[in-house]
Amino acid sequence: MNIHEIKYSLQNLRKRKLRSFLTILSILIGITAIFALLSFGIGIQRYVDAVADQSGRNKLFIQAKGVGAPGTDENFFLSKEDVDFIRKIKGVDRITGMYMRAGEVMFKDQKKYPFLMGLDTTEMDFIEETFATEAIKGRSLKKGDDDKVVLGYNYQFEDKIYRNVVRLGDKISIDSKTFEVIGFYKEVGNPQDDTNVYITKEGFEGLHPASKDRFGFIIASSQKDTTPSEVALDIREKLRKFKDQEKGKEDFFVQTFEDALATFTTVINVINGMLILIALISMVVAFVNIMNTMYTSIIERTKEIGVMKAIGARNNDILMIFVVESALIGLIGGALGVFLGFLISSAGGSIAAANGFALLKPAFPLSLIIGCLLFSLFVGAAAGYLPARRASKLRPVDALRYE
Repeated sequence: MNIHEIKYSLQNLRKRKLRSFLTILSILIGITAIFALLSFGIGIQRYVDAVADQSGRNKLFIQAKGVGAPGTDENFFLSKEDVDFIRKIKGVDRITGMYMRAGEVMFKDQKKYPFLMGLDTTEMDFIEETFATEAIKGRSLKKGDDDKVVLGYNYQFEDKIYRNVVRLGDKISIDSKTFEVIGFYKEVGNPQDDTNVYITKEGFEGLHPASKDRFGFIIASSQKDTTPSEVALDIREKLRKFKDQEKGKEDFFVQTFEDALATFTTVINVINGMLILIALISMVVAFVNIMNTMYTSIIERTKEIGVMKAIGARNNDILMIFVVESALIGLIGGALGVFLGFLISSAGGSIAAANGFALLKPAFPLSLIIGCLLFSLFVGAAAGYLPARRASKLRPVDALRYE
């Protein structure tokens, strides 16, 4: 391929502007969809990796089985005795039980029913590290804050949860008891977590005495010289025996941080895979469309091909001219698709963030841009190869006689 072949191909595309535009449009749509979907997939994966790095991959989660979120089914719980037993298992470093249940939270004249979390203030640093969060306004809970509350990120904005903004020092009612707002946690990235309400373990027990020492879930960490998955397996086996339960019929389950991330990532990958598969169908349509356009172009330019051969053009020259032309169609469509995909992804990320889904933030690595451009170039070149090969095989005499 040389500069003259590229110039000649561009001139032919300009001569057939409408046809070229419609052909480019078909590949543009597919690349736009692929670029946008992959940018969100990469962005979510980066979010997951960032959370894992902040939290530490040695975290373990022990949850009571039940219907709905942990702690919402009062028939299933983990006890203080369970926590004390797990603490003694070899390889376990730190551990704490957490209360969790839906609560009636009133601010001024509005009632909402978010999740209420009861935290052990002696383990606040461990809890905040595990969930990769920290107070961005005010402060975290500490011992003696039994009538204080820290709220999730979304309470700071109008019409997110309440009509009015909740501020530091405001009073809210939780299950008919008054609490003072002393802090707000940073944005987690999904509406449920960003609407949680956090009080001390003692404050929770004061609201719900019957729930004392009945935890919805437990968080723990493995020691540095151990493998989290092995510690999790050891906890599962020993706690099952401690609770005198049959294997496979435990009323709890143990999950490593890696397991939780893998489950989340798998779900996202399956969804992205299905959507990209649909997008690839449009690329198949684009492939056929480019091939059809090139066949039509060859028929229209048969005499032109005959003239080129008559003055010395080789079969390989003719082949390259038409392959370059179809490759340029793919590359132009790909470049426009990447640009449009960037605009759509950016707008989608902004809309998601405005609705509380900050974790749905697209990423645009150079590898994604180059990959989409090369893919569109390949599709264009591949679609034009067979028509170009046919053009290169035309005999000069037959081509010049063609009407």
